Amino acid sequence: MIEFLDNKLFRYLLVFLFLNSAILPVKSSSALAAWAVKTNGFLELRTKSNTNLKAYFQKANQISGDRFWVDFPGELKNPRIIKGNGPIKEIRLGKPKKGKTRLVIEFKEETYLRPLTWQLVGIDQNRWRIKLFNPKYSFKQIGEGLVEKKAKNIKTNQNSSYKKKSDYGFFKLPDVKRNKFLVILDPGHGGTDPGAIGIGGIRETDVVLEVSKIVKNLLSEKGVEARLTRKNEVDLDLPPRVSFANNTDADIFVSIHANASRGKRRDINGLETFYYRGWRGRSLAKKIQKQILRVSPGSPDRGVKQGRFYVIKNTRMPAVLVEIGFLTGRLDARRLEKTTHRKRVAYAIAKGILEYLYKKGWNLK
Repeated sequence: MIEFLDNKLFRYLLVFLFLNSAILPVKSSSALAAWAVKTNGFLELRTKSNTNLKAYFQKANQISGDRFWVDFPGELKNPRIIKGNGPIKEIRLGKPKKGKTRLVIEFKEETYLRPLTWQLVGIDQNRWRIKLFNPKYSFKQIGEGLVEKKAKNIKTNQNSSYKKKSDYGFFKLPDVKRNKFLVILDPGHGGTDPGAIGIGGIRETDVVLEVSKIVKNLLSEKGVEARLTRKNEVDLDLPPRVSFANNTDADIFVSIHANASRGKRRDINGLETFYYRGWRGRSLAKKIQKQILRVSPGSPDRGVKQGRFYVIKNTRMPAVLVEIGFLTGRLDARRLEKTTHRKRVAYAIAKGILEYLYKKGWNLK
């Protein structure tokens, strides 16, 4: 969440990212293995395995210019300052406190930045990229270590379905026993009930129906039967949704929604997941919440909460209601209006579901 304070300081892009790699860091025990600010304005990072990152943006003050920084676990052995060029004043690597490493990029005055559009994107299992400035500025690359890995030979007969799956990101979907589970997906609202209406007229019913259909397809690819309470724009009341789930004797029920704030405040963004009661529902909610946060860097974690929504209170199986963002929020709406982000969210929900099915012992045994 972006917080504006009296001194016009605001934080941005508080992100928790869990990466997979066995590459050791350069010149330190820090999780930061290599970094580079490219001539095209992108910052690229490579880290160790299971790394937890936190990224922030801070507006200029009387002492410093605009700053973007990333914190890494592990302590840097050799703090240093690297002179910048173009729009970058300098880059600092240090240890803000014991056991931590910080990479700070400070920009020169009058540099035009658009932090509200920034998004940290996973390139593969241990590399990340974020665009910080436009290449209109004259800039010479700065960096340390090798960020890019050598490309492996790719067979010319590699099928298109593999390439298509890779578009969803690097997170590998867990394998569960095929043809064993049934999941009910409930796209909220529909028909004459559009749900929340957000910035630019974006409608909740359209967003959640598309996301739900993608989740269904992803689960089907893993051998999990998934059914939708509605497949098109129909006005479906709450009791029929619950009856549909209960009559099918499903393993879990997931209702997918998008939020709106009172007064349509654009500064309110965030993701949250509700369950009614029971450890199974709470476990499912936690796994889905964890994954949707990963694909929505900067959007606040509003947490896993108990709720008394009709569809999760009256279903007989573990059930959750997922709020994938605020259509009235500046950050969330800008993302949810794009199909690419809807795919990321769907992928995250599917992964949370599959992790739940796997972790509860319903695996490949």
